Amino acid sequence: MVEMPKKDSMAGACPAHAPSDHPPVKDEKIGVLVANLGTPDGHDYWSMRRYLNEFLSDRRVIDYSPWLWQPLLQLIILTKRPFSSGEAYASIWNNDADESPLMTITKAQTEKIRSNVQAAMGDQVIVDFCMRYGNPSTKSKVRDLIDQGCQKILFFPLYPHYAGATSATACDQFFRVLMSEKWQPSVRTVAPYFDDPAYIDALAQSVEAAYANADFKPDILVCSYHGVPQRYLMEGDPYHCQCQKTTRLLKERLGWADTDIVTTFQSKFGPEEWLKPYTVEEVARLAAAGKKKIAVCAPAFSADCIETLEEINEEIKESFEEAGGEHFLYIPCLNDDAAHIDALTNVIRTNLKGWA
Repeated sequence: MVEMPKKDSMAGACPAHAPSDHPPVKDEKIGVLVANLGTPDGHDYWSMRRYLNEFLSDRRVIDYSPWLWQPLLQLIILTKRPFSSGEAYASIWNNDADESPLMTITKAQTEKIRSNVQAAMGDQVIVDFCMRYGNPSTKSKVRDLIDQGCQKILFFPLYPHYAGATSATACDQFFRVLMSEKWQPSVRTVAPYFDDPAYIDALAQSVEAAYANADFKPDILVCSYHGVPQRYLMEGDPYHCQCQKTTRLLKERLGWADTDIVTTFQSKFGPEEWLKPYTVEEVARLAAAGKKKIAVCAPAFSADCIETLEEINEEIKESFEEAGGEHFLYIPCLNDDAAHIDALTNVIRTNLKGWA
């Protein structure tokens, strides 16, 4: 006769052959934790200050010596920047849900990925999301997954391209959280998917749809990626090369000429040189050179956020128009588009092989 585990209706089962006072053990699950950059809880001064302090104190983001950087950050930057950043967030805020667009979109992405994954693999797999900065924190979501019985966790930074300031810091935080766990789960991290055929095809479909629905034909497509200091490339960060490859693969998938598409980098911060060309300068140069109709997309972002909805649609668009540009088309990020969700689901299923 097989001896069955002793059930605890609230907390799992006491293992077979164990004494009655043994801690209950939940049925084994597999967790998939999707991670994005983060968002402030609100656009007021103190919400913005908390968020910016956490973000700009990350040595992966700003790697200057804390002895030099922290006084500048705490005494100057964080007394002023929360006001300007708060105004920018207020201009794009989802007032109905009282959250940033990044939060709204990440929730929608997670729900659709969860539906796809569980349809293929059943409810043995639990899908959730976290943010590197702000809420919901990586720590809270790892704890939730472990509390639900996840003895294996696949950690998926939602960045198509690897960079120390994005993928690496997300993984840093994930592993840092695991250091406090008494019983650590087995873990895997998802590699960058910048050249995944399904991701490239989803990008291409979004461009084709935008061009088909526009009331003008753009002279050129600007692929604007978030920038990093040029120094990072020289120190071995592969981000620049991966961005260039995405643009090339997108161009080939669309069947375009080299002159139909260009790679640029946005969001420069601080005094040192960043990856070039800078988007804000390149769109002005294109306008002055006679490219009066342009489209801009942001392949490095999995979801629309402050850098796309405010920076591209306002600052970069303004630079283009002031230089003589006439027609500006912003192509939204892939967000929760079905082709994008299918691509992300396939990445997850590939990385779960041998587990589920």
